[in-house]
Amino acid sequence: MALRVDVITIFPDYLAPLQLSLLGRAQREGLLEVHVHDLRDWTHDRHRTVDDTPYGGGAGMVMRPEPWGEALDEVCASLPGRTPHVVVPGPGGDVFTQRTAGTMALELDWVVFVCGRYEGIDERVYLEFARRYPLSVLSLGDYVLNGGEVAVLAMTEAIARLLPGMVGNEASLEEESHTGGLLEYPVYTKPASWRGHEVPPVLLSGHHGQIADWRHQQRLERTAARRPDLMQRYREDEDHGDVGRS
Repeated sequence: MALRVDVITIFPDYLAPLQLSLLGRAQREGLLEVHVHDLRDWTHDRHRTVDDTPYGGGAGMVMRPEPWGEALDEVCASLPGRTPHVVVPGPGGDVFTQRTAGTMALELDWVVFVCGRYEGIDERVYLEFARRYPLSVLSLGDYVLNGGEVAVLAMTEAIARLLPGMVGNEASLEEESHTGGLLEYPVYTKPASWRGHEVPPVLLSGHHGQIADWRHQQRLERTAARRPDLMQRYREDEDHGDVGRS
């Protein structure tokens, strides 16, 4: 069954990249199904209003609950017999990681993304739909974007590329950054010498065991230098026997 992704946004054109590259091919091959919806289709005034001033005062505007309620009612009921997982990208959510992407790729068959804007969505929308469906608030990191669309592009690509059959050489997924808790080792191609920089001799040796050892050591050194937080977690998992060499 293809992974179904619905995206509700006030900027549908923002999601056009979902039709490109591997994601576009995945849709043509039936691995992924993407539907983008304009939130303003569920408004009922001539200005197609989706926001209003916040109760209690303050700067900015808040997205109204009525259009979101109607949109989610309709979209989440569009596939009888299937239950969507509702995902709201936002800086106040759990951090989206490679492990999150892998879990979603393996365990979910339908994701409905909710793209907030302005100062956010009326809190009652979260309360209402968390009662009815699995709902997660997920963050790309400790920074703020103008809206959820950029996060949806990133999350959808991260999830979809882990779907079976998505990547031509699936072995490449096993050694990339964050798989097994480490960053990826440095990679090289022809020519062997370029502007005084030489490819490490071990990679030219043809000795697969030595190459594997070198690459693993490079992953350890790169992770320790660039992401000591990941290195600490890796060591803790290693002490508990939770990681294997990759």
